[in-house]
Amino acid sequence: MSDDTLDLALDELTSAEDFLNYFGIDYDPAVVQVNRLHILQRFHDLLAGLDLQHPESMTQAAALLNDAYNTFVHSNAQNEKVFRVFQRQTPQPVQVSLTTLMESRSDATAKI
Repeated sequence: MSDDTLDLALDELTSAEDFLNYFGIDYDPAVVQVNRLHILQRFHDLLAGLDLQHPESMTQAAALLNDAYNTFVHSNAQNEKVFRVFQRQTPQPVQVSLTTLMESRSDATAKI
């Protein structure tokens, strides 16, 4: 398979199942159903470091997808924090005094 074919094939695949089937990876449909976007995002992130022009890119891409899938067989989306929403820091509590609130209200009322 040429690199052009791999590039075209990757462009044509649309679902996690499509990718897993294309690369011949056995999978549990229940794991994929719950984690499909996370698997694909992890694969995308891993694939970014792969040189698709390399003759062994097909084998390497299959191994990366297998790694991405297996990550979610043994873990979950919250622990893996694939998406930015899971990477956010815990909000820090903010304290606002009652005096400050009353002053803000007085200023707003005065402008009316």
